[in-house]
Amino acid sequence: MKPKILALIPARGGSKGLHKKNIRPLLGKPLIVWTIEEAKKSKYIDKILVSTDDKEIAHISRENGAEVPFLRPKEFAEDTSKTADVIIHALDFLARRNEQFSLIVLLEPTSPLRDAADIDTCIKKLLDTPEAKAIVSVAKLESGHPEFNVIINPDGFIRKSDGSSNINILRRQELSDVFFFDGSLYISWIETFRERRTFYHELTLAYIIQKYKLLEVDDLSDFICVEALMDAKLRGVL
Repeated sequence: MKPKILALIPARGGSKGLHKKNIRPLLGKPLIVWTIEEAKKSKYIDKILVSTDDKEIAHISRENGAEVPFLRPKEFAEDTSKTADVIIHALDFLARRNEQFSLIVLLEPTSPLRDAADIDTCIKKLLDTPEAKAIVSVAKLESGHPEFNVIINPDGFIRKSDGSSNINILRRQELSDVFFFDGSLYISWIETFRERRTFYHELTLAYIIQKYKLLEVDDLSDFICVEALMDAKLRGVL
C-alpha cells in the first residue's frame, strides 16, 4: 500500500538576515510559493502544510494551494526554536484530527531551486531502500574542501588545522569527495523521526543535489544570486 506522505514547509515570520524573506518576491513571485508549487507537482505528496506564525505568510500560502490549519505558537517561532519541535507540533496537530502520515518531507522555503524531480527522486530512493529510515540532500564541497583549510597562528603565519606547517595542497582531482548538508531536502519515516527527533543518523541515505541548486536564502546577497540562478533555470540555461 502506498504510504501517505506529508510535505511540511516551515516559514517563520521573523527574519533578521532579510526582512520578510519567505514572502519576498523572487522573479515576481513570493519566495515560499516556489516551494509550494514544486511540492504540488510531486507524484507522491498527499498534503502540503505550511507551519507559520505569520498571518501574511499563511494567506499567501493558502492562496497558492497549501494548507495552513493553524498559526504556529510563539514558543515554536523564536530564533532559538528547534525544527524538530516545529515538526512534532505539526504532526501532533494532525494526529488530533485523525490525520496520520507515514513519511514527512521537510521543505525549507529558503531553498527554492530544489524542484519536484529532486523531491520525487528522494522519496523513491527511500521507499526502495527498506533498511533506510531517512534521506537528506547533500552537496559536494569544492573550494571549501578541508584540504584547503588553514589557520593563522598568533604570529600571523599560516598553518594546517593541527598546527603543523606541512602544507601540501592537492589538485582537485586528487581530493577525496567530501559533502555537506545543503538544506534542500529532508525526508523521514515519521515513526523514526518521533523516536530520534532528527533526520541525521546511521540509517540516513544521501541525495547529492546539483551544485546550482544548493544555494539557500539567508541574506540579500543570497537572494540576488538565487534569483539570477532561477532566471537562468527558467530560460533553460541551466
